[in-house]
Amino acid sequence: MPDSPGDRPPAPKRIWRMRQRWSRLLFAHWPIPAAEVQAKLPAGLVADTFDGTAWLGVVPFTMDRVRFRSVGERTFGVPTAHAFPELNLRTYVRTLDGRSGVYFFSLDAGSLLAVIGARIGFGLPYFWARMAEEVAANGTIHYRSERRFGGSRVPASFSAQYRSLGTPSADDDLRRFLTERYALFVRRFGAVQVGHIHHEPWQLADAEAEIATNTLPQSFGFTLPDRPPVLHYSHEIQMQAWTLRRLGAR
Repeated sequence: MPDSPGDRPPAPKRIWRMRQRWSRLLFAHWPIPAAEVQAKLPAGLVADTFDGTAWLGVVPFTMDRVRFRSVGERTFGVPTAHAFPELNLRTYVRTLDGRSGVYFFSLDAGSLLAVIGARIGFGLPYFWARMAEEVAANGTIHYRSERRFGGSRVPASFSAQYRSLGTPSADDDLRRFLTERYALFVRRFGAVQVGHIHHEPWQLADAEAEIATNTLPQSFGFTLPDRPPVLHYSHEIQMQAWTLRRLGAR
């Protein structure tokens, strides 16, 4: 049965293989014509839309408490890959049978080992970047990222300062469309594969942000509209991830 954005499915019955915490997340989203997004998706994926419009998101955060689970069900961490900044450029998609999730155009990380592991293990488009996050006494987060190499001819850079306004954001259909996603899709080995994730529903607050530099969309040929982004902030969430599978198996 096709699912809907915002539906929180039960955790898969299989053993999870990775656990991590995401902290101090900013969700910045802009509407983009669906045809422009569709032109950059691999075969087998369709741009998901809200009121006929696709959305492009830039999400900076810090990842830590990264643990992996072996076949023998022991957990372990990896030096330099258990805590680092991450930044992703994403959109929302459906499969031909109606399953919804996230599609990443790029994911920048401050850990080279994490980049290598994610590319080999999950086929995700990770890139190594110079990244820094500083949290001021008033809670304002100063975040910057500059991709070291790879990707497009346009330098992929991002710098911003942002903070939570401390008031819960409206729990409306658009918020759920943009944030409540429990699967990711990649084109790998000639087929679309799905990776399931599980976490509690987002506790989101209104946010304010001053984005000084953001060339991630441009590096993929997107031009952002001349309007402020839709902003949400989350202090933290803990998640679990499962290994990728071809479509057809939950």
